[in-house]
Amino acid sequence: MSAVIGITFGNTSSSIAVATQDGKVDVIANPDGDRAIPSALSYVGSDEYHGVQAEHQLVRNAKNTIINFRDFIGKSFDEAETAAPYHVGAPAVKTADGKIAYDIVRDGNNELITVDEISKRHFKQLKDAAEDYIGKEIEGVVLTVPTDFNEHQRQQLTSIATDAGLKVLQLINEPSAALLAHLSADEDRLLQDKIYVVADFGGVRSDAAVISVRGGVLTILATAHEYGLGGDKLDEALAEYFAKEFEKKTKVNPRTNARSIAKLKAESIVVKKTLSNVQTSTCSIESLAEGLDFHTSINRLRYELAARQPLSEMTSFVEKAVAKAGLDNLDIDEVLLVGGASHTPKLASNIQFIFPETTTVVAPALDPKALNPTELVARGAALQASLIESFDEDEIKESLQPIVVNTQHLTKPIGIKDAEGNFQSILVAETAYPIKRSIQVTNGESASVVVELYEGKRTIKETVVEAEPVSDEDSEDDYSDDEPEVKKELVYEAGSKLAELTLKDLKPNSKLEVTVNITQNGTLHLSGRELKQGSVAVKGEITSA
Repeated sequence: MSAVIGITFGNTSSSIAVATQDGKVDVIANPDGDRAIPSALSYVGSDEYHGVQAEHQLVRNAKNTIINFRDFIGKSFDEAETAAPYHVGAPAVKTADGKIAYDIVRDGNNELITVDEISKRHFKQLKDAAEDYIGKEIEGVVLTVPTDFNEHQRQQLTSIATDAGLKVLQLINEPSAALLAHLSADEDRLLQDKIYVVADFGGVRSDAAVISVRGGVLTILATAHEYGLGGDKLDEALAEYFAKEFEKKTKVNPRTNARSIAKLKAESIVVKKTLSNVQTSTCSIESLAEGLDFHTSINRLRYELAARQPLSEMTSFVEKAVAKAGLDNLDIDEVLLVGGASHTPKLASNIQFIFPETTTVVAPALDPKALNPTELVARGAALQASLIESFDEDEIKESLQPIVVNTQHLTKPIGIKDAEGNFQSILVAETAYPIKRSIQVTNGESASVVVELYEGKRTIKETVVEAEPVSDEDSEDDYSDDEPEVKKELVYEAGSKLAELTLKDLKPNSKLEVTVNITQNGTLHLSGRELKQGSVAVKGEITSA
């Protein structure tokens, strides 16, 4: 017996998931009981530690503890130094051939371990954990990758996983996997035409994607990436706050000692997680610096003030992703927060504030029923694995052709004018094609009807809502001091005419079916018929630009 799984391999942590026969997804815990498994390996003597056990070594054995290595896959040392300068734990060194490796001490001897080798060892640990949990051999895996991984990096990642004993069925983009997991929680969601922002706040980087869902087809409209912006920035803000408190009390600066800094960082991570669930937390560190202990407490408000800069940057990052897609915040139907930092209530509320009330922000702080944001990507990968496990390799390769992966889609909606002259959409913006869709209209008393097909013109309508009158009779002013509120609404008007079709010899008050069909090569066909008679009317055709 064998099984297929999904794995998400992140810089900070990795997760494994498997889809069960009843359609549910189990996120797999490793032998230590962790479902968010730190992407870390550490070496003490002849022993190799993995996950949380390795992460704990950052306090006393940082130079032999390797973390934040995922983004180095498929890059030379010079490229990696430019793209992602992470310098925590064991430092990356340049090999003779320009690649990236880690110089660690093992059994008293120096050992040079390349990024490929450390990644391979990490995958082996994940594979063993999955097989131990499931009780079956792992037959295949769907791996998730960031959207900015180039083809060489994707191939290198596949090669590394294969060397670790994993048969890679497919690579899937991280935001697509997260959204798939979110949509699969309710069967109706996949059928709803919406535009989503998937904002993934990891430990050392943030990624976002604007994705349209049209008829169950996911199309990535834009992506954004910010290296160095993530949960680590929140940890650093807390650590700095505690360092100042300690220095104020003891007159000792804990920032001058590497071990003290590591202790502050480790405790700050615990405090941050605690404050995501409750209003206050304690910080307790034995022998923080010069043998002095540190004990204090902090509430959520003080934490949010200390971390206001990175929280503000994360919020702005989401806005930049929307703008990069050429959209307005009003265009977004849902924002899905992913990654460990998404547990932070203030981050969720800040992002909710910049979007209109019509936009749903999905995060644990705003919806207790929301799936764990640290597990979404792995869940999506597991679902994808269960969907394609019966496909042969040729079918999977065919599904990865550019014409399939980079779906062709409309940039503007297409529709007609109703009786009042308002634009009525038939195909909404970002609809992938080929596509065929119909609507029904009536002709009233007229024996002939001219059907005009238009491209939608997008405008933002602003309405000023005046302040409410003050009810207090003793007030000298009849109105409050509040500024009038400006409400924005996204509306579409008929823009450029695309095609025109005349239906003749119609009976009064007949039902008419108007069909728009866009072929694979972008040719637009407009047709109509009177449903009572079943006769097809004259067809019109226009080729899209």
